[in-house]
Amino acid sequence: MRKSNRRIVISALGALALLGGSAIAAPLEGDMTLGDPKAKVRMIEYASLSCSHCAHFNNEVFGAFKKKYIDTGKVHYTFREILTPPRELAAAGFLTARCAGKDKYFTVVDTMFHGYEEMAKTGDARTNLVKAGEAGGLSEEQMRACVNDDAALDQLTTRVARNIAADKVSGTPTFVFNGKVVKEGPMTTAELDAAVAEASKR
Repeated sequence: MRKSNRRIVISALGALALLGGSAIAAPLEGDMTLGDPKAKVRMIEYASLSCSHCAHFNNEVFGAFKKKYIDTGKVHYTFREILTPPRELAAAGFLTARCAGKDKYFTVVDTMFHGYEEMAKTGDARTNLVKAGEAGGLSEEQMRACVNDDAALDQLTTRVARNIAADKVSGTPTFVFNGKVVKEGPMTTAELDAAVAEASKR
């Protein structure tokens, strides 16, 4: 493993006490999505697995939004990965989610976010990552291989740089509706409703 990549991953493993252009123009390679690609409203969320505001949005707001808009075919949702401090934790989580595959990607992400508060209280990031990996069908050994995968880490860092440039993202979460950055910071249900209504007009 190259030293530059190993530094990121080993930091993650140590922290985890390791196991002993306009986005509406076209999807970007590696985008993880939910809903009908033909939906009139296209929403992008830029988020990090080490972002407390992202966790709050996922845990308190996103579920109802998904049921109301995404599951009904009204909104096509895209999740784009950003790394915020501690970057090593976010990277380890995203690498694990990617290893779980497209069908389990959002399961891993959701599990990471739902474990965020407890992780922040206890400092036990390892347990959260293990649970997330298990939710995605990965054993500890498989997860360890995921977070030590140089090629996957290179792909992640490339995606993150591209994601930041796509909509000039400077914070997480950031929300884009039909190519327009609507808010940097968590959105309320009322704000989401308004954003969808406005985007539907365009």
